[in-house]
Amino acid sequence: MFGIGLPEFILILVVGLIVFGPSKLPELGRAVGKGMREFRKASNALQAAINAPDEPVERPSAPAAARAPEAAETVPTAGEEAAPPKETAAQEPETSSVSAASGYCPPTQESVRAQLEEQQKL
Repeated sequence: MFGIGLPEFILILVVGLIVFGPSKLPELGRAVGKGMREFRKASNALQAAINAPDEPVERPSAPAAARAPEAAETVPTAGEEAAPPKETAAQEPETSSVSAASGYCPPTQESVRAQLEEQQKL
């Protein structure tokens, strides 16, 4: 445990008892324990994220019709109104089509915590 022997541990407890008093020492111990536990969880999560294999994200290819230039615009005749220009798939941002098509959703803290809890149960 950090290379601290029994005499050093007793000396630390006595100094802590003198400085903080008998009523605050258990609260201080709980706070230190919680802090160490949270630090351990965070370091385990970081190690799991670093060691996890990266899965390549496949981008769907656009249909050939969307990639091809549009046919020549028709000129309205005397009785017709001019139609607004059509929007093509190329004008839409790629991120919306990729996220909608692949179903990718970035992980949240809750989902990462749930995965870590499942791994710890095994």
